[in-house]
Amino acid sequence: MSKQTYRVCLCFSRRFKLAVAEAPEEIRALFNQYSDNGIMTDNHLHRFLIEVQKQEKATLEEAQAIIESLKHLAIFHRKGLNLEAFFKYLFGDNNPPLDLKLGAHHDMTAPISHYFIYTGHNSYLTGNQLSSDCSDVPIINALKKGVRVIELDIWPNSDKDDVEVLHGRTLTTPVQLIKCLRSIKEHAFTASEFPVVITLEDHLTPDLQSKVSKMVTQTFGDTLFSPGSECLKEFPSPESLKRRIIISTKPPKEYLEAKEIKDKESDSQKGNAAPDEEAWGKEILNLKGADDKQNELDEDDNDAEEDPGEGDHKLPHDIAPEYKRLIAIPAGKPKGGLEECLKVDPDKARRLSLSEQQLENAAETHGKEIVRFTQRNILRVYPKGIRVNSSNYNPLIGWMHGAQMVAFNMQGYGRSLWMMQGMFRANGGCGFVKKPDFLLKSGPHGEVFDPKAKLPVQKTLKVKIYMGEGWYYDFHHTHFDAYSPPDFYVRVGIAGVPADTGMKKTRTLEDNWIPVWDEGFEFPLTVPDLALLRIEVHEYDMSEKDDFGGQTCLPVRELREGIRAVPLHDRKGEKYNSVKLLVRLEFV
Repeated sequence: MSKQTYRVCLCFSRRFKLAVAEAPEEIRALFNQYSDNGIMTDNHLHRFLIEVQKQEKATLEEAQAIIESLKHLAIFHRKGLNLEAFFKYLFGDNNPPLDLKLGAHHDMTAPISHYFIYTGHNSYLTGNQLSSDCSDVPIINALKKGVRVIELDIWPNSDKDDVEVLHGRTLTTPVQLIKCLRSIKEHAFTASEFPVVITLEDHLTPDLQSKVSKMVTQTFGDTLFSPGSECLKEFPSPESLKRRIIISTKPPKEYLEAKEIKDKESDSQKGNAAPDEEAWGKEILNLKGADDKQNELDEDDNDAEEDPGEGDHKLPHDIAPEYKRLIAIPAGKPKGGLEECLKVDPDKARRLSLSEQQLENAAETHGKEIVRFTQRNILRVYPKGIRVNSSNYNPLIGWMHGAQMVAFNMQGYGRSLWMMQGMFRANGGCGFVKKPDFLLKSGPHGEVFDPKAKLPVQKTLKVKIYMGEGWYYDFHHTHFDAYSPPDFYVRVGIAGVPADTGMKKTRTLEDNWIPVWDEGFEFPLTVPDLALLRIEVHEYDMSEKDDFGGQTCLPVRELREGIRAVPLHDRKGEKYNSVKLLVRLEFV
């Protein structure tokens, strides 16, 4: 056995003892403070939970249950926890940074316009926007992850006698609509009881609309929410819509009225493509998103995504009445400019769609009007057309203006998608996150939140990165370096409003599968309710691009203070089996 192989094997065989031997002094000091003669009893642990972990409601029974859960370990002491067992508890699955036992704990009785909703874009695509297959598989995967809004583009088949789902005017291969609907029915409520919204891009004739109406009503039956011919003055609540399917689309007549604008401008986007993202996505520097240097081709009045496809100008203006009755959330753009689009009608709740670039442009001059609009109505934001590789944008531009449906390409990966996944880890992962009160309330004179206003710091988040473990088990032993253990460092920071956004970095620790950084950072927060804690681990490579070692993104407003085991995820957001960081979180 070579010297190097011996070092790696020794690290493996002494995995946990080595971690304890290198435990930061602060961990050792806390154990000594909350133990007697090297043993932490249930009373000691109870006091630790309250005073250090900030679990004010923790009971003695909970402390006893933690000790009981560690009895199977060879390191367990019958009178309580020794240092190794205490360390095992800190690094264990029962000490996460979010309280998973709470489930959906936000108030779910407000109108759905009061929530951020986990929203997919072109949910049927398996890959890029131009040539990938269309399938029900990415729809199923999205629903299993808690996505609540599924988008389907519906077109006539080649014989004009059936309906297919595909990305129009591209090389994507179609999938039958009925197959997608049946998969939605089967998997809609696997991850969450709260409603699923199907947004339709409709390119159909009235006879095929009738066929879709029959498909939808027969597939979903009583689970379909349909308000009939009446316009909703206010949207129902997620609680009242549990296990219901909702249809949202723009009536075809409105597609036709927008067709002329589409024809004038669609050619300008041909031949432009977003540059490939790096292995884990380009860094998100500001609210212009990850691809600042791309040509911004969308125009204010070009709702390219929702306009009809080629040849749709020949469609008759009448609409199948049974199809129209299915539409619970009507969508569309009023005639006129941005002011007309953002007008609030007290007698009618509706949905408006804007591309990411349209929203950025509108936010420059009408930020407060957008916030006011989203207090009653739904704003959907979607990726601009040049993101042909299914990349995404910075979701904060939508959220800080109250946009409920920030639509993302769920089949990709990258930092923007990690942020989306992080936001919807809140509220038990149910797919609905209650918007902060400041986005919902108006002052005595009708004033609303100004996204451009300079705000004072409300609180500071202190993050201490103690150490990490688990890479040896989840990665091949030569994954990072063929001849030596990895050289890890951590990037930690905040994604939020511009004043709160930023990333910091630990030092790089060489040749260590169980690195101990023991470094602290502080992040002043002006809008903590919209902030996400970002953590990434990378492995330094002096000759090539640094390797990816895991990531997570967590909603700051739901963080549990104290010393927590933070599980890391891969590029696609799947949790590793073993890789974790030991982190201390405090608000001051």
